[in-house]
Amino acid sequence: MAATSPGKVRTLRVSHTAWEAPLTRPAMSNAVDRHERYRLTNRYVEVAGVPCIPVSGEIHFSRLPRGRWEDRLRLMKAGGITVAACYVFWLHHEPQEGDVRFDGNLDVAAFVRLCRSVGLDVVLRIGPWCHGEVRNGGFPDWVQAADVRHRTNDPSYLRLVQRWFGRLGAELAELVGPDSNVIGIQLENELYDQPGHLRELKNLARAAGLNAPVWTATAWGGADLPHDEVLPLFGGYGDGFWVDADAPWDVTFREHYLFSHVWDDPGIGADLREHLGNGDGAAPPRTPSALYPAATCELAGGMATAYQRRPWPRALDVAAVAHNKIGNGSAWQGYYMFAGGTNPADDMQESQATGYPNDLPRFDYDFHAPIGAAGRLSASFAQLRKQHAFLAAFGQRLARMPSSLPEVRPDGVDDSTTLRWALRSDGQSGFVFITWHQPHVPLDAYPAAQFEVDLDAGTVAFPDSPLSIPPGTIAHWPVNLEVGGVLLEWATASPLTILGHGSAPTLVLAAEPGIGVELRLKEGTALAGPATALADNTYAVAADAPVLLTATAGDSSLNILVLPDGAADTAWVLDTEHGRQLVLSREPVWVAASGNLAGRTSGAPEVLRYSLESASFEAVVIAGARPSQELELPEAELIRPARPVPPSFGSVAGRASAPSPAAIAELARMYRIGLPAGAFPGSEQAGGSTGGGTAELEIHWAGDVAQLLVDGIVVADRFWDGSPWIVELSDAGIGAQSDVVLHILPLATDAAVGLPLEARRRRDSTTGDLVSLDSLRVVRWTEWTEKPGP
Repeated sequence: MAATSPGKVRTLRVSHTAWEAPLTRPAMSNAVDRHERYRLTNRYVEVAGVPCIPVSGEIHFSRLPRGRWEDRLRLMKAGGITVAACYVFWLHHEPQEGDVRFDGNLDVAAFVRLCRSVGLDVVLRIGPWCHGEVRNGGFPDWVQAADVRHRTNDPSYLRLVQRWFGRLGAELAELVGPDSNVIGIQLENELYDQPGHLRELKNLARAAGLNAPVWTATAWGGADLPHDEVLPLFGGYGDGFWVDADAPWDVTFREHYLFSHVWDDPGIGADLREHLGNGDGAAPPRTPSALYPAATCELAGGMATAYQRRPWPRALDVAAVAHNKIGNGSAWQGYYMFAGGTNPADDMQESQATGYPNDLPRFDYDFHAPIGAAGRLSASFAQLRKQHAFLAAFGQRLARMPSSLPEVRPDGVDDSTTLRWALRSDGQSGFVFITWHQPHVPLDAYPAAQFEVDLDAGTVAFPDSPLSIPPGTIAHWPVNLEVGGVLLEWATASPLTILGHGSAPTLVLAAEPGIGVELRLKEGTALAGPATALADNTYAVAADAPVLLTATAGDSSLNILVLPDGAADTAWVLDTEHGRQLVLSREPVWVAASGNLAGRTSGAPEVLRYSLESASFEAVVIAGARPSQELELPEAELIRPARPVPPSFGSVAGRASAPSPAAIAELARMYRIGLPAGAFPGSEQAGGSTGGGTAELEIHWAGDVAQLLVDGIVVADRFWDGSPWIVELSDAGIGAQSDVVLHILPLATDAAVGLPLEARRRRDSTTGDLVSLDSLRVVRWTEWTEKPGP
């Protein structure tokens, strides 16, 4: 395939491969721990008796102010998340032995109840060792110092765990059970060689009153798991902080940009196995258990930033890995992280001082997540939102479809000319998944592609004329898709959702950037609307704006709404009390507790909702929203220049150490930040509005490490990777009278830290140490709600 000349048509062939084993149901969730809604099979997950593909997103309640929980959860649900996953960090709850806290942002029971009210299920990752870049992996210091064999069946260790699980169980006893929204419990994390210990932890959790239909454990790294007791969960990161600073793009990262049926990732946790002796780093890769479907809990929602290596995954990087897992046959999409946060106190982070090979920021856990630590949405949120809308609408079909790989596949991670694609099909219909994107090593356009899909129902070949697939394409094209009694044989646009029920539903297709929309209907089907007829019941659609078509076959009718690629990126598919709704908005939108739409805006909200009655987009009527005031920029007063920095602040195991707080205080450039009076929520805005909202300080800077001090206390920090730093003012404790000081430590030219390409270029083009405050601005967000109907 790689040797094919650029001008030659490339026929891409795949044959549907049926399930290898008959449908079975394991004891877990069926005979044992039965639940009213959740059931496992060896192929897929059932929810309320219907096959589906759950989508879980990691959020750490103890890393967020309690007042932000509902905002994050409603945003997650609006982004297509169905399950909130969260670590319960023992260190956060019991830093001092016997002083166990579940108040404030540690109230796990309140968090579970709030998830239920929002409409989210929950997976509790109870450890007791969690990692999550938390000091001691989440063990309190007194546990870490205990004279026990940690993470084993040492009776002395188990007594400590039993007491902790007992306290946790007492908090949650009324919130678990057959009708609970706690549908999963993860035991431990990245434990590779202690299956008997996992069994014992499950026994202890049960005895403490903790229960769920699905018990899980992380399976990567060749983990040895008790297969009859836990559902193995996998991960996939396209880049990571845990490899050496000067390491090339590791093969374990690159493999996630290819379709395959290999689910293990030996790279995740490899730094721990190597430096802490946790398990055998040479263990063979683990495959999904024959009892359960392939499922994930740690697909890259972003990536943490370590001092010695600082990846910055972009939107398409995150979306490509997730999309490939769906094409590979994923039965459960799970992201880490989906909502970033901030450590609840200083010195809570994992670091070289705690025996970890990497230093992490003292406070920052933004993770470049789809929802950042300050609540700002990253570009990955929109890309994943489209995939999740597809799973919500078509998951019942997709879950039943095994994955099939094409005849010709890339011959390795260095093959950048063979198209990367796969098929999920039940033998009659299916979806062709195409992911033509990877970071670090650019891909060229793939020319002259045509597909041949061999199904039990016959061969479907498309499109009629070869097409070029641009780099950056992430698409899932339908094959023999039946909706409302009308058969769509194929289309070169991705299904987004289905609106309405009854005699004439609306299928929404999203156009791909740089690819013309064509579709073919079954012979005998008529199409009305602005489309150009080609041969054999094939039509071309010029989707520069939303286009509505109507296909009719006998007594059946289907509306087909084609969104241009720009509109698709602003599309929100929301489940409301009025049914599924399609909304276009560039700013956040969600469903409020009232059932009406709500959101936030940094200007004036522009929100359109598709009306099935008028077959057009109509403006959502906003109640009481006014544009935010145009704020003057914050003032930055230089109060001390930077001093020369050494090329290194030390190292452990060959990895650079972060500078100490004393070094930063001594060497950093210092600014006093004067914030405009209108920056703070509740202050007078344009038009006289004094409504609620949030305000963010957006810092564009360059250097090594930055710290924000409020009244002399460090409240936030960041390692520079070229991305803007967003700080929510009230969450950082910044008020109108606060003394706000910014420290920026210069980055030495020859510092042994790994940077993203753009940041590295900037450092390399700078003479001497790099230190700069490029710009500051305040972004004020005003919340709005939809005006109730008559």
